[in-house]
Amino acid sequence: MNVIGTRPDAWWKDRHGAMDRLVDLLERWLAVSGEDVVVVFEQPPSPPISSTVIEVAHAPRPRPNSADDEIARRLAADSEPATIRVVTSDRWLADRVRITGATVEPAKSFRARLEGG
Repeated sequence: MNVIGTRPDAWWKDRHGAMDRLVDLLERWLAVSGEDVVVVFEQPPSPPISSTVIEVAHAPRPRPNSADDEIARRLAADSEPATIRVVTSDRWLADRVRITGATVEPAKSFRARLEGG
C-alpha cells in the first residue's frame, strides 16, 4: 500500500481497483526489468487478483502492519535475503529489512520508475 499511497489519486475510494492497477503496473515493469516481483497486501484482495508473472501474496491475518510482518517473515525465511529489495516508505519496516541484509527502496522513487518517470 506504500506504493499505491504515493499518488493521492483517491485510491482509498476504490482500494481493490488501486491494488489491481498496482499489479498491472508491476507486470508491465517486470516485462522490461526481468526482476522477480512479489507484492504483499495486508489481506487477500476480494475478488482475488492473480498474475501469471508476479506473486500476489497477503498476510495470513488482516490487521495493521500485517503485510510488514509478512515481508519480515519472508526475509527471515530466505536463504539469501541480501539479494532482495523491499519497496517501502515505512521506517520501521525499512529498519527490519536492513537488519536481514536486504535493501530498501523508497516507495515514491519506485513508483516513479514503474511509471517511467
